Amino acid sequence: MEGASFGAGRAGAALDPVSFARRPQTLLRVASWVFSIAVFGPIVNEGYVNTDSGPELRCVFNGNAGACRFGVALGLGAFLACAAFLLLDVRFQQISSVRDRRRAVLLDLGFSGLWSFLWFVGFCFLTNQWQRTAPGPGTLQAGDAARAAIAFSFFSILSWVALTVKALQRFRLGTDMSLFATEQLGAGAGQAYPGYPVGSGVEGTETYQSPPFTETLDTSPKGYQVPAY
Repeated sequence: MEGASFGAGRAGAALDPVSFARRPQTLLRVASWVFSIAVFGPIVNEGYVNTDSGPELRCVFNGNAGACRFGVALGLGAFLACAAFLLLDVRFQQISSVRDRRRAVLLDLGFSGLWSFLWFVGFCFLTNQWQRTAPGPGTLQAGDAARAAIAFSFFSILSWVALTVKALQRFRLGTDMSLFATEQLGAGAGQAYPGYPVGSGVEGTETYQSPPFTETLDTSPKGYQVPAY
């Protein structure tokens, strides 16, 4: 895109909803948003089961409450972040400052990279705890929810890594300097080309009044007589 800055057009340009919805970055954010719901939703609803000894609830992941809390916090954080960054993508076109655009892209890049790593840690943690879970009535009841949380944790790794790559590509795009060159050429159109600057005033204007190579030639040089016939 001509005159683009960090993957977006000039500030104030109209946003096309159809093209925005078809952007790979928008589709990845929506997919990550859905995956986050599929992680923390089953854990909140069915991730806690009754123990065999009483009505006390315990986490389905080997009874480790930290695994359930980590999965819920990770999914909820991704849910809120996707919504916030999606709103930022909508408003990104209206940001006029190149420096502010750069900060927004760096924030997206840093957060996406961090959450990709956390999703990898969460996937390994939940998988490890599920493998150590002893079979029982509660495990059979909440098994589908646990497997869904693990599966969508893996899908979230892929989507957030893709978002990190897209943010890195936007950062590498940087600022298209043709935007500034076009503005300068447009501002200078119709103006006369400036002449050579006047000196400091040491030489007077009379110094260069006589143009070069205009000396008159003497048709009768001294010491030479035209012979008479």
